[in-house]
Parts: sequence; C-alpha cells; structure tokens
Amino acid sequence: MSEVTIERLKEINEKILRELIEVYMSGYKGLEEYGGEGEEYARDYILWCWKRAPDGFFVAKVGNKIVGFIVCDRDWFSRYEGKIVGAIHEFVIDKEWQGKGIGKKLLKTCLDFLEKYNDTIELWVGEKNFGAMKLYEKFGFKKVGKSGIWVRMVKQNL
Repeated sequence: MSEVTIERLKEINEKILRELIEVYMSGYKGLEEYGGEGEEYARDYILWCWKRAPDGFFVAKVGNKIVGFIVCDRDWFSRYEGKIVGAIHEFVIDKEWQGKGIGKKLLKTCLDFLEKYNDTIELWVGEKNFGAMKLYEKFGFKKVGKSGIWVRMVKQNL
C-alpha cells in the first residue's frame, strides 16, 4: 500500500466534490440507513459540511486519490451539553480502504485539531455501526444517549 497522507482540504471544486461523493457512497455500503438517500443527498451534505467547518475538513489520500474524510467542527452548539463543543459531523472511509489504519489516522488528526479549542467533543453514530463505535471508544468516547437509530457519543478532554 502506498503511504497515506492526511491533509486539510484547501478548496472544494467539482472534481474534489465528485471524489468525496464516491468515498461517501462507498463507505456507507451495507450501512445505507445512515448515509442518506443517494448521491444528491451526499452532495448537499458534503457541501453543508464544507460551509460549516472548512478549517476542520481533513482528507486521507493515497497518492492523489482521496480514500476518506472527516469533518471536525470546533464551533458547534450542543443542545445536549448546553454549550459550544467540538463535533464530528462526518467520518467515512472508502469501503476498499477500510481496516488499514486510515480511520485511526484521520480520527487522531481531527481530535488533535478539536482539542485545541474544545473540552468536549460529540458525535452521532449509527446504532449498528459497531466498528465505528469500537474505534471511538478506543479514542476515549463514551456512549451517552440515543435518538432513533443514532447513538450519541462524547469525549471529555480534561
């Protein structure tokens, strides 16, 4: 496997957006109930993520190919915490690149970024996405609530 690099996304254009949509659609294979209603939804959601947190939008690349991304928002108001927290809005790895340590690298980059600004980090994960929950727990997240098919997880940075 070529070396994986993690970098902050500097711009979004049609070519990059297309790559991100492909990663998103691939990453949610088998977990479609959590990935929205197809490519149009993915496009709108990725653009929302970019507008919401451009300074915390990190991509994993192998060569010039994007194989995963994570969106880390340092200025999210959590109605559950009653304050501004760090939030992970999206975290997805292309299906064929899963299980190779790329997710760990992306998550570590995101947490290093958010921990500079936030004492609390929250995310929501699909209730059947056991692999993701296990990874989050390894990084110190705890399950703290549930809403429908989503599990809320929080990490306190003391």
